[in-house]
Amino acid sequence: MDLPVRMAGWSARHPWRAIVGWFVFVALCLGAGSTLDRNAATTEDFWVGEAGRAEAMTTEGGLQRKPTEHIMIYAESGRLDLAEAESAARDITDRMEQLPEVASVADPVRSRNGEMLRVSVTLKGPELEGKENVVPLLDQTAEVAAGHPDLVVEETGSPAISKGVNDQRDEDLALSERISLPVTLVTLLIVFGSVVMAGVPLLLALSSIGAALGLSMVASHLLPDPGVGSNLILLIGLAVGVDYTLFYIEREREERARAGGRLSSEALVELAAETAGRAIVFSGLAVIVSTASLYLATDVIFSSLATGTILVVAVAVLSSLTVLPALLVKIGRRTERLGKPAFAAQPEPETGRLVGAVLRRVQRRPVLTLVVSALAMLALAAPAMGMKLIDPGKDTFSRDIPAMQAYDRLTAAFPELLVKHEVVARSTRERSAEVQQALTELGRRAVADPLFAHGAGNAEPTVRTSADGRISVLELAVPHPAPSDEAIESLDRLRVNHLPATVGTLPGVEAGVSGDVARGQDYVDDEESKLPLVIGALLLVTFVMTVVAFRSVVIGLLSVALNLLSAAAALGALVLVFQGTWAEGLLDFDSLGAIASRVPLFLFVILFGLSMDYQVFVVSRIKEAMEDGMTARDSVVAGISRSAKVVTSAAVVMVTVFAGFVALHLTEMKQMGFCLALAVLLDAVVIRLLVLPAALLLLGERAWWPRRPAPSAPAVAAPQRPAHVG
Repeated sequence: MDLPVRMAGWSARHPWRAIVGWFVFVALCLGAGSTLDRNAATTEDFWVGEAGRAEAMTTEGGLQRKPTEHIMIYAESGRLDLAEAESAARDITDRMEQLPEVASVADPVRSRNGEMLRVSVTLKGPELEGKENVVPLLDQTAEVAAGHPDLVVEETGSPAISKGVNDQRDEDLALSERISLPVTLVTLLIVFGSVVMAGVPLLLALSSIGAALGLSMVASHLLPDPGVGSNLILLIGLAVGVDYTLFYIEREREERARAGGRLSSEALVELAAETAGRAIVFSGLAVIVSTASLYLATDVIFSSLATGTILVVAVAVLSSLTVLPALLVKIGRRTERLGKPAFAAQPEPETGRLVGAVLRRVQRRPVLTLVVSALAMLALAAPAMGMKLIDPGKDTFSRDIPAMQAYDRLTAAFPELLVKHEVVARSTRERSAEVQQALTELGRRAVADPLFAHGAGNAEPTVRTSADGRISVLELAVPHPAPSDEAIESLDRLRVNHLPATVGTLPGVEAGVSGDVARGQDYVDDEESKLPLVIGALLLVTFVMTVVAFRSVVIGLLSVALNLLSAAAALGALVLVFQGTWAEGLLDFDSLGAIASRVPLFLFVILFGLSMDYQVFVVSRIKEAMEDGMTARDSVVAGISRSAKVVTSAAVVMVTVFAGFVALHLTEMKQMGFCLALAVLLDAVVIRLLVLPAALLLLGERAWWPRRPAPSAPAVAAPQRPAHVG
């Protein structure tokens, strides 16, 4: 008897210990997480490429970018009363200078058209901590606005925008939960026909999410958390938590119906553990190992996403092997005492008319089914070849955020604030004057360049130098949004032409360009360079694990091919919908003209893991049918028929959870939710009902090369055990 069966058996014999133990475990995880708190990622954790090296130099010289807020003062209508505006600016300055969060307040600056006054406030601390410290500033701005009712006084900046994005994300997640939880409950009610049994998967999924959230806080002290892991834990946790519980309960119901009252609840749980329990363990392990390939990207965000996924999947598997068997035994005993059947179930799982009709057509014409289905999936995947990647910045955030609306007004009046390139040079103290002269010359070249001159107002940029004279920084303004072609071209021209012709002529001087555009471009380039390694590792791991599980090289190759097909089709549809503008009104988003750079790699890995879920459960049922003595062809139909209902129900739950993210404001989350929901739908319907059975029917016995599943020994009915109490 292997570990899953032993764990389920112990829980079945000691249900109260298992139930209490589980909730104690969840409480301990949450307690440990709350005690240690989250170790947030710092700016240094995001450094990548040339931009990262340049930022390391600015930090070394104490010249790093500081969180900055801008307070705008203008008239709601008509001309600006300059005297009143200057009075409001003095009020703002006095208030801000008294705040402990503020490092400095700049003199007011008037816009070129004279209709707006701007006061810039620099906060203390690192750039990423700005959103935590900005609330007192926003409060003071609101008080000044109330004291000058004839003026509009509003605040924006990276800290205020980041806070707005976080607040919006929290509201979106709450909305997603309000959508997905009721739909999931209704689906489970349809499947089980029992409020109690429908509540079990939700209870375990939510408790697994709680435990994983606590553990993720502990794990953040090894791998810093950039603040995205908790979102994924909620997303994946609800999906796989319900998924695993659903598979286990359905199998227990089958065994109960087949036993016809001859076996105790404890024996039935152990029988379910021998099949569904083992499949859940392997499926969870497949998701964990697949997701672990994200660590190869050596990126703080991907590492956080991988950690969150691994933790919630591992906890969901643990709950299926411990507290779930205990709950099933307690529910089974209660219904037995009441003289009612534990759950309504049939001796054999219902295939359903639709699934049965589909399988009959696949049986009759497997070649046609395989060719047409595969070609349709490849056609859907084709747009992925034209995928463009972008690193989403503040220019791409939802305009429903008040700070973003203010940001648009700010940059319209002061276009030089849209983008700043930072040219950094490091040398020795003795060469400081020489380096500053070269940077000044670079600034003159930039002013004469049409891509820079308009935003800089034709003024000569100034050079800042560290106290020890070793590090110098030149800031260059560009009047174009960071994702625009003009801003990207200005970066290329700076790196390829202006920098080599000035600072680049000085031997022994290390130089680089950072800033909003450089960060995004270098991040995308870094991700694309890691893509072959991550994908290669993912394909290898999927193949090896499938071969180990089913002792078949052909099944391993087929799994890789089918996972590639479903993932590619989903990514192709993602490009088709989100890279253009035709679906903007339909899904309520503003197209970026590209796909968020983190989305494809993350989705590819997660989709492989989730596809393995269905692959394991479906192929396991086919393998069981062969072990029962069926032919290879008959076992395909039997295995898919037996798993169709539960796979469909699980897919409905997953699609609902993921589709809820399409309603969110953040375009990146919309893209993830859409792609995950579509991929699960394609995998459950097209791959598992059409492509997989057609391929296995055509392969026949060859699908199990080099080792066909051996028929199992005839099952001996276990003696009925006495009912336990407590």
